[in-house]
This record gives sequence, C-alpha cells and structure tokens, in this order.
Amino acid sequence: MVHDISEIAKQALLQPQETMLETRKKKNSLFIGIPKESSFQENRIALTPLSVALLVSNGHQVYMEAGAGEGAKFSDSDYSEQGARIIYDKKEVFKADIIIKIGPPTQEEIAMMKPMQVLFSTLQMSTLKADSLEAMMKKKITALSYEYLRDEGGVLSVIRSMSEIVGATSILIAAEYLSNVFDGKGLMLGGITGVPPTEIVILGAGTVAEYATRAAISLGAEVKVFDSSIYRLRRLQNNVGNRVFTSVIQPLVLNKAITTCDVVIGAIRAKHGLSPCIVSEETVSRMKQNSILIDVSIDQGGCFETSRVTNHTHPVFRKYDVIHYCVPNIASRVARTATYALTNIFTPILMDIGETGGIMNVIWEKPGIRNAIYLYQGHLTNKDLADRFNIPPKDLELLIISQR
Repeated sequence: MVHDISEIAKQALLQPQETMLETRKKKNSLFIGIPKESSFQENRIALTPLSVALLVSNGHQVYMEAGAGEGAKFSDSDYSEQGARIIYDKKEVFKADIIIKIGPPTQEEIAMMKPMQVLFSTLQMSTLKADSLEAMMKKKITALSYEYLRDEGGVLSVIRSMSEIVGATSILIAAEYLSNVFDGKGLMLGGITGVPPTEIVILGAGTVAEYATRAAISLGAEVKVFDSSIYRLRRLQNNVGNRVFTSVIQPLVLNKAITTCDVVIGAIRAKHGLSPCIVSEETVSRMKQNSILIDVSIDQGGCFETSRVTNHTHPVFRKYDVIHYCVPNIASRVARTATYALTNIFTPILMDIGETGGIMNVIWEKPGIRNAIYLYQGHLTNKDLADRFNIPPKDLELLIISQR
C-alpha cells in the first residue's frame, strides 16, 4: 500500500508545469537570518552584499549578525548599505524564518532556533551527533544540506564549486611551500628554458584533480594522475584538453612516481565513510627531502598513512623530512572567492522560495533541492543519516503530497 502511495506521489511530481502553477501560493516576503560563523577558522559567508541588495529589493528582510562577513573581508557597512539590518545579539538573528550559514549548527545555535524554522547549512555527517539531530527534529526544523544540493544538470553544485577552488588552490599552496620562504626546496613550480619542470603526482581524477591538473599544467609542471577508474581518467583527459600522464592505481608504478616527485596531492574521495588510505608510511619515508604532500582528503580521514589534521594557523608539519599540508577546509583560505561561488548558488534558491510562496513549493518543483533536504518539519528524510542513527526514514515525497 505504501509503495502504491509513493508511486502516486512520484506521478504527481511529474505533473505538467501548467498544472503545478495552479497550486502555487503568491509571492511572499522572506525573513532571512545570517549568523556569524562559529566553526573553527570558517571564513566564508553564504551571501555577498550585492546578493543581499537583490533580496532586499525584492521585498525580503535580511538580518545579519555583526561581523558575519569579516572572514571574507566584507564589512558590516558593506551589508547595511545594501539594506541588511546588522544585529549585535545572535538570538535576534535566530528569530528569522530562514537561517543560512556555512558550518553545521552548534548545540548553542540549535537551542536558539525556533519551531518550524528553515535551515541552510552543511551537514558534515561524520561529526553530527545524535542529540543535535534529535533537538532539530523536536523543533520540527526543515534542514537543507549543501553536500546533497544538486543543480538542474544533476551535479552536486556546492561540492563541485568548492572542489574547483580547492583543486586550483592546492597547486598554489604547493608553489608556496616549494619556495625558500617556507623552508622548501627552493624550486619554482613549473620550469623555465633549460631547467626541468617540477613533477606533481595527483591521486584521484575527480573535480579537485581536474582543476589541480589545469593549474599545474598552466604553470609548466609535469603532472601524473592516478585513479582506480578508467572512466574518470578519460574524463579528466578530455576536460583538461591536454595529454597528461594517467594510470590506474598499481602499487609499483604509483610508489615509484611518489618517491621521485616534488609534490603529491591526495584527492581521492569516498561517497560514503572514509577515503581509502593508499599511500603507506614506508612510501612516504622514501620521498625526496623537502617534497610536499597535500592531503585534500583529510576531512574524510586522508589517503596518506602519515597524515594528521592541521589548521590554517599551523598548516604544516614535517615527517621523514616531507612537508605535510593537511588542512581540511582549504576553501576558507580564499574565503572571498568561495563566498562569490556560494552566493551564485544560494541567491537563486532564496529568490525561488519567495516567488513560489515557500520552501515546500520549491522542494515540490525542483528535484535537486528536494535531494538536499534531510529534515522536513522534523521528519528525518535522509537515508544515510537514518542508517547511521538507526532511525526509520520518512518518504519526503509522501510528506509533501500529504500537505497539498
């Protein structure tokens, strides 16, 4: 019976747009709150001043906690001049109907949230605690996770955007730590006439690897990319447009490449759980003196046996005289660029919520946003979370259709 109802719901979701328009509510004014980030070294913010101006000009209210944009070098006056109201009491910000932030809410922030509120934030499933989830469920929160948000083409839009930034930035980090200024080898990343180029090994062939490869090639470096998937390697070759060295992960070939290169970047991601640790401590111990190891996968446990989490204040450590850079939040290193990328994704969603008369209508009409909902009015709808905390998930489509 439940299966039949689910099928009916799915058929309803596929109704012609003309039919759907009849059920829309009129445009309404949104009350949006942007608190200052409390996550460690989180410098990004969800909206730029010009995005705030667009929202305000369309009749929406935006409350911002004082200093919320400082990490991305946006001042309070930048926002207030565009119509935002600067609030000095965080509790007042949490009176908004929609809270939009970067890091997941802390226990203190959840306590300030009001019933039936809408939350936009990252989920960070690996660090989410059961009591935090239960507290949001009790308050009947509707929560959207950036990690699951998809665009019209089915691409994980926030993940893709941040991966592009991280990939290019990882090469710039490598260039810094190869220089004498950071007690590196004293090499210029790339090469010049008569001088051999630096060698970079990239583990993984996803978006991070693609943009790291683009940046490295543009600087004249010699790049080798390893991945377990021929499909991903071929896709990277085609997207980059250059014939770079690619190989499936074969221990002998990989270990030789790592022990002779100047920079190795670990960018292997796991769909669920921890990333695979594919480089042993013994291999790292045989790397060249003052070579650079950048573990982009450190937020999923890392793909080097010698990796341990570092931060932007103390980003590196040495082991076997190899410089390890293991900062999990590389995008915050270029927070302003990251903020511009994020606001391009979030502003249209907020505008759509206002135009269609509420988040329920947007969820109904846009599968990519529906995919990002993990709590709907307190009901857990994300299967991964449900499996982790052993809570029966609810069918989001059935929940929505029951209210229409």
